[in-house]
Amino acid sequence: MFGQLLILFVTVPFIELYILIEMGNRLGIIPTLGLVVITGIAGAALAKHQGLGVMRRIQSEMSFGQMPGDAMFDGVLVLIGAILLLTPGILTDLIGFSLLIPGTRVLFKKHLKNWASKKIRSGQIVYTQPGQYV
Repeated sequence: MFGQLLILFVTVPFIELYILIEMGNRLGIIPTLGLVVITGIAGAALAKHQGLGVMRRIQSEMSFGQMPGDAMFDGVLVLIGAILLLTPGILTDLIGFSLLIPGTRVLFKKHLKNWASKKIRSGQIVYTQPGQYV
């Protein structure tokens, strides 16, 4: 896992830098910087809106005594999307926006649920129900 993260943290900035340089060469510096700033502002607004919506869903489900499992997955994905949008770059912005838009977030949520399910079955993640203690 550490090796994969290391590769990710080394390669993604180089890819982002390459894309930004190419965009700067083709579009110009001002439009490229403008795009980065606009996507950052739009992303922050969308992240706030989606984050508040997820928080309301979690609170609503908990007020009815339900476990907010699906909403929690949405919350994790919205948080990751917001973090990616804070990172300057086109690739991370595209992934970040796709995590914030509910229609595309569903695809990521499916994979996250499968991953969590495998970890629970293997015992790497321990799940307890209310009233149970490990």
